[in-house]
Amino acid sequence: RNCLGRSRGGFTTKIHVIADFKGRPLHVTLTPGNRHDMAAADELLAHAQGRAFLGDTGYDSDALARKIRRRGMKVVICCNPKRKRNRRFLDRLLYQQRYRVECLFHDLKRFRAVANRYDKTARNYLATVESACAWRWLN
Repeated sequence: RNCLGRSRGGFTTKIHVIADFKGRPLHVTLTPGNRHDMAAADELLAHAQGRAFLGDTGYDSDALARKIRRRGMKVVICCNPKRKRNRRFLDRLLYQQRYRVECLFHDLKRFRAVANRYDKTARNYLATVESACAWRWLN
């Protein structure tokens, strides 16, 4: 599948990660940069484990929240600021732990091949990202 999306800056790819509580990657997937985050939500949820699902505002959806609850997990996704109705309560203490995922992305972007996306195919780029994730597990 093609994971290149065109944006103002050129071709881009989004990296979506399921991480454990220590910020170590468990599952990685790619989508084109011009696609919405929800395009990868079902795949991420299929690989999610634990008692809570912490997500970015891009994953704010009532349908995804129902799927998360059906799996017996707590929904910890910040509501979109434009949402007027059905605003969820946000467990701020748990949401603060999302910084570990941001630190994971920082570590991944320290790999120049990941940050600049030298690879032309999604398969090769995913292999590069997974190599960086393996390094993260070792350190």
